Order: sequence, then C-alpha cells, then structure tokens
Amino acid sequence: MNEIKENCGLAGIYGHNRAAEILYLCLFSLQHRGQESCGVLVSDGENEFSHRGMGLVSEVFSAEHLRTLKGHYGIGHVRYSTTGSSNIRNVQPFFIQYMGKTFGMAHNGNLTNSYRLKNSLERRGAIFQTTMDSELIIHLMVMSRGKTFRERLLHTLPQLRGAFSLVLFNGSEIIGVRDKFGFRPLVLGKLDGCPILASETCAFDLIGAEYVREVKPGEMVILNENGVESITWGESKRRAHCIFELIYFARPDSYVFGASVYNTRKKLGERLADEFPFTGEVVLPVPDSGNFAALGFAHKKKLPFEIGVIRNHYIGRTFIQPSQKTRDFTVRVKLNPVRSVIEGRDIIVIEDSIVRGTTCRNRVESLRKAGARKIFMGISCPPIISPCYYGIDFPSKTELIAVNKSVPEIRKFLGLDGLYYLSYEGMLSSMPIAPENFCTACFSERYPEKPDTHCGKYLLEKCCDSQDS
Repeated sequence: MNEIKENCGLAGIYGHNRAAEILYLCLFSLQHRGQESCGVLVSDGENEFSHRGMGLVSEVFSAEHLRTLKGHYGIGHVRYSTTGSSNIRNVQPFFIQYMGKTFGMAHNGNLTNSYRLKNSLERRGAIFQTTMDSELIIHLMVMSRGKTFRERLLHTLPQLRGAFSLVLFNGSEIIGVRDKFGFRPLVLGKLDGCPILASETCAFDLIGAEYVREVKPGEMVILNENGVESITWGESKRRAHCIFELIYFARPDSYVFGASVYNTRKKLGERLADEFPFTGEVVLPVPDSGNFAALGFAHKKKLPFEIGVIRNHYIGRTFIQPSQKTRDFTVRVKLNPVRSVIEGRDIIVIEDSIVRGTTCRNRVESLRKAGARKIFMGISCPPIISPCYYGIDFPSKTELIAVNKSVPEIRKFLGLDGLYYLSYEGMLSSMPIAPENFCTACFSERYPEKPDTHCGKYLLEKCCDSQDS
C-alpha cells in the first residue's frame, strides 16, 4: 500500500566514539519511516558537527561526511513531512545557537495545539525559520523561566498537545521524551555499554545493540556520562498507541509497543481469513506491506501463497519518467504482475489498507491485463474514515474513499469481483495488547485528545507556508 506516507524516525546515542557512524546505520534501518530528508548532529563535548540534506540516507551521507562528523554523542532523524512543506529549511535535526550553546531536537509526531502556540509565541516576539510544528518546542524552551536545559524542557512539555516522541541534544547529554499517551514508539537500548535511543528495535539489530525497554509514555530519559536517568514528566489514565504502526508503518522485524510487528500482521491476516466471504484459488500479497497478512490469510484458508506481484526495489528519488502516457505506467514501474501465477485463476489479493483508492485501482487493472479470471481483495484493517492529527499523512476527510463511497461502490470503482475489509472488532482482537491502549481514530473518529480547530498538517501550511518559494 503506497498511498500512506511514513512519518519520521529518530535515533540518539551517548558516549560512543563512533557516534555518527552508529546514527547513520540507525537511520538507514529506519528509512521506511521517512524518505524525504535526513540529518545527524553530533558533538565531541566542545564542538558540534552536523550534516543534513534532502533524499535517502544513502544519498545524503558519504564516507567523507561521516569522517567529518566527530563526536561521542548525537541525534539523527529521517523525515517525511506531515506538517510543514518539503524543503531544506525543514530538514531535521533542528538546532539553534542560544546563549553560546547549541540546542538540537528531532521530532516524530504532530502537535495538535500548534496553531494556538504559534500565535502566542509570535505575539511574544518569536520569529520562525521553518514551517515545522517541531520548531515551536524550541521557542517554548527558550522563553521558559527554567534555568537549566532540563528545567526548560520540563516546563515546556506540559504545554504540548498531541503526539511527540523526541530526541534532544544539549551541551552535555541526550534526552529522549514520549508524550503521555505514547502515540509514537521510542525504545532504549545499549551498545558497547553506551545508551542508545531509536524509534524501532530494527535499528538496534543492524548495529548489534541490546534492546533494554520502551521509553514509557510521559517519560523523559536522560543519557549522559552517568548512564540513564528517568523522570516522569506527565501522566495519563489511558494509552493511545497508534494502531497503524502495527498494521503498516513499523518494519516487520521490529518490536513496537512491546509486540512483534510480524506476528501481529500475520494474526490480522488469519482473522481476515475467518471473516472473508469469497473463495479463490491462490493468495497474493501486495508487496511489501501486505506480505505478512497474506501469509496468515493463506495459512488459515489452506490456500497456496504466491508472489504474484514483483516489486522493483531500485527506484530512487531521481527516477525519470519518460513521456509515455499510459495510465498505469507509474504502477508498473513499482509493481509488475507475474502472468504465470495469475493467468486464468481466481485470485485473492491482500492489501493492508486503502486510502484514496486510485493506486489500488490501477493495480487491479494491471492484474486483469495479466489474465486474472476473478479478483477478490481482502483489506487487513477496517475502512479509514477519519484524518489523523497525530503524525500520519492521511488526507482530509473528503479525500478518503471510504467516506465518499460504500463498500459496494468502492468494489465497483476498483474493478473487483469482491471486496472485504477486516471488521473493527476483528482488528482489535488481533492486537497483542489490550484494545483500550490504542488510538483507532482513523477507523472510529474517536480521538484520544480533542484536536484544536486548526490542526494537523494543514495548520502550519496555512500559517507559514506562504513564506516558501
């Protein structure tokens, strides 16, 4: 499913003499969370060094860049913009010079009270350099009455609403923070005795780090020469982990919210098989996000699991599309059907979700051209009926196909012989932790924390993006 774009990925480490290299590798592992831009900020205790740019981690960083990034502690970030436009000004980590010191920050999530905060800060004289809601946090800290970095941060955090997992950088330590609901993941590990933070455990696997635990919702962890210190800055009676992390965002080899992503997606497929009303001869995933739900579905249905669509893994940001005008050219560049698997058969295609439906429609057409006799589709989550204000790039409500069309109408629009979405109850029963611990607003319209009227990705674009050329 390529219609949803990732949010952001974070990394931070303290006390390692190869900090920049370690951060680079972590960001490489977290590339699925953001493919628009990336950056690293490190320090040797006296000087700070940074490199940032637009593009993939492998495109932005070279061996020479890493050699110049000298230091034993730092933070890193991969980004897809959910607030603020896509340009070099908005590349993170975001950092400033203030009273002779460098403060830096990387943010995953969306603030839901950014409109109100921005207006208040501008009345107090703040001048904004980016269109990111993340910059608001730095301004609040600078204007805080606290004397130390830690005091300023503790004064700032209760003023924030919405989703924020943060890694912060100051002159002597790295700090990790999660919002009190725990919308976005953040995990703590250890490498060669040095504490390390990342958005997902897959980053630890690549570098050989030991997973220690999740950073708790409402917790601040301080990484410095004394090890790891923990402070509870905020508390909530409920959790609101983003359920879409387990359905789509997180890498399948990660543990997120303490659970295996792979096992969860497989269970979603098994439950979908229990509910699915159509019969077919073979099960095909839409790679890569549908692979594991399709595997669970096929096992439960006792049907052959085939790779009937091949993904091209070598498409970079600089791919040049020729002047060819065929409607499904872009789809075929990324995903190409295997005719020998599809031709003359009734196929069941498993997708993780449908947002607008236009990409899915082109894929179905390509399967028809490959000779499929009948095409049934199973979706391993319920219909998406609400926008997300917490860091997922779901479009406005009017752009969501499930808002504008019934399931039979969607089936007809996509050109399918049958379409079935996993039930809301089926989704929750497949989750590895209690359902009340998840945010399911995109499926239920029940938001854990009521957003401001001006909220989400549209907010700062209205306020600020007129500055962008």
